Amino acid sequence: MADIDLNLIKNSKNKLIGLKQTLRALQQDLVKTVYYANDIEDHVLRKISEACSEKQVPLTALDYGREELGKVCQIEVGAAVVALLK
Repeated sequence: MADIDLNLIKNSKNKLIGLKQTLRALQQDLVKTVYYANDIEDHVLRKISEACSEKQVPLTALDYGREELGKVCQIEVGAAVVALLK
């Protein structure tokens, strides 16, 4: 698990929140790096890790759950995956 500065995610203007949006952006080569919550389901992790490795985008596990990641992203619901864009 990475101990990254959550302010990096919180203050980023170019971020996408959620699996579908992240996968779409990965297909379009728009993603610089992807972070995921430590409590996501295996099938979600498999999907995102396959897409990231295909596009050679760094994928980092966070020490936070979906609820905390959602709060960091300033949304009302949990966030499983957050992508920072190029």
